[in-house]
Amino acid sequence: AEGFLREGLRLADRVGSGLPVHWDAACLLIDTLLARGRTEEARRIADRYDFGPPYPSAMVLPDGPCMRGRLLLAEGRKEEAIAELEAAGAALESRERFNGIWAPWAGDLARALAEDDPARAAHLAARNRVHAERFGTPTAMGEALRCVALFAPPERAAQLLAEAVGHLEKSSSAYEHALARVDYGIAIGSHRELARAQKQAMACGAEGLAARAQQARASIRSSE
Repeated sequence: AEGFLREGLRLADRVGSGLPVHWDAACLLIDTLLARGRTEEARRIADRYDFGPPYPSAMVLPDGPCMRGRLLLAEGRKEEAIAELEAAGAALESRERFNGIWAPWAGDLARALAEDDPARAAHLAARNRVHAERFGTPTAMGEALRCVALFAPPERAAQLLAEAVGHLEKSSSAYEHALARVDYGIAIGSHRELARAQKQAMACGAEGLAARAQQARASIRSSE
């Protein structure tokens, strides 16, 4: 995916600058690089293509402000991320756009608020689950359940993550499936699940996630 997106941007650069295609490709490339754990590269792409407000009037998928919020969160700029995601959510809800895959503001905002405002974060995660159930796709359901699990007691969280893995097994979203399996493996303390998750993460090029799974496996071994 990264190679195709970089080639798409290269071709777009030959046509001009600031075109809608630049936004679409840059948005997807930033998300892909973040999934791979390469935050600094994602920032370089964002800066190169002036990825930020004012946003174009044309629809960009995934949603531009949501992706900028995700990037800020990955950089540890939590207050800026929260402001960006709150604004994105308000704009999207005013237009009745509730697709949590192409506009994932609610899940990211819930994670950003988890430490300082857990009650609001849990409420956002629960609302996101309701919208995912209405949307009905395996990816939407799996991602929503994975977020809800963050705010559940340990036993219930493990159950929710098992459900998330079950949904994502039916989807084409290999990275999200690997994410859920890593979380599930950690929740149940399973070396076997984490080994499987690590293999999945490596298969889809998510080096950062694979490293997280490896660290969790090492932690389990050291405590045994």
